[in-house]
Amino acid sequence: MSESEPSTSRPFRVIAIANQKGGVGKTTTATNLATALAASGEKTLLIDLDPQGNASTALGLPRQAREHGSYALLLDNDAAAALSRPTAIPDLSLIPAEEGLAGAEIELVSLPRREFRLRDSLATLAACAFVLIDCPPGLNLLTLNALVAADSVLVPLQCEFLALEGISQIMRTIEMVRRGFNPRLRLQGIVLTMFDRRNNLSELVAADARGFFGTQVYETVIPRNIRISEAPSHGKPVLLYDFRSPGAQAYVKLAGELLRRERESREVTA
Repeated sequence: MSESEPSTSRPFRVIAIANQKGGVGKTTTATNLATALAASGEKTLLIDLDPQGNASTALGLPRQAREHGSYALLLDNDAAAALSRPTAIPDLSLIPAEEGLAGAEIELVSLPRREFRLRDSLATLAACAFVLIDCPPGLNLLTLNALVAADSVLVPLQCEFLALEGISQIMRTIEMVRRGFNPRLRLQGIVLTMFDRRNNLSELVAADARGFFGTQVYETVIPRNIRISEAPSHGKPVLLYDFRSPGAQAYVKLAGELLRRERESREVTA
């Protein structure tokens, strides 16, 4: 097997949550989708690969408790299973973003197999159905490691002006990674976030996205919802903070749609 070919024997699916544009609901989607998948009985690991550490905060892990996290995963090639820790949600584990991750990109530059560090660390992971990676905004060695390790990319698309321009950037990045490092990488789908039915612009962005990408855009739409915004300050995903809120219910629906699409994809390739 060549270096650019990912292993086909992994018992789990790796999904990178990525968009080169910031502020699109990427971390919110990563934490709440991971929670919803775990709540549905799918053993899930969330890797916080963003130096800001917002996914770790949203799952209630204080900064002083984040040692031995994704920095060790990349720089020390520690096994993912040894670094993952339980959360308040059954079947959901977390590898947090530790403080050293902010300088990891500079340190990675001189290391061998620098683009494959994350993939190598996941090689021995077992007893897991899904691994979700919360990527930093922008294309750097952290994001590249996530895309090389991933089976697919889920792209949150904010329903606001210029959002589609950001999508074109991430699509070019996916194609570049597919050609150079990971030929099995595919687009998992596009998720419309921060959707406001009172705003005609949201409807226009959604229509444009569906017109261009078709069924690659998920049917589930994540609404602009105050409960989603409040939840991280309480160290909880919105499903724990207010399960009945429209935001929480949207992520439950999104997890169900992702699982359905995964089943359909396996049936087609079987």
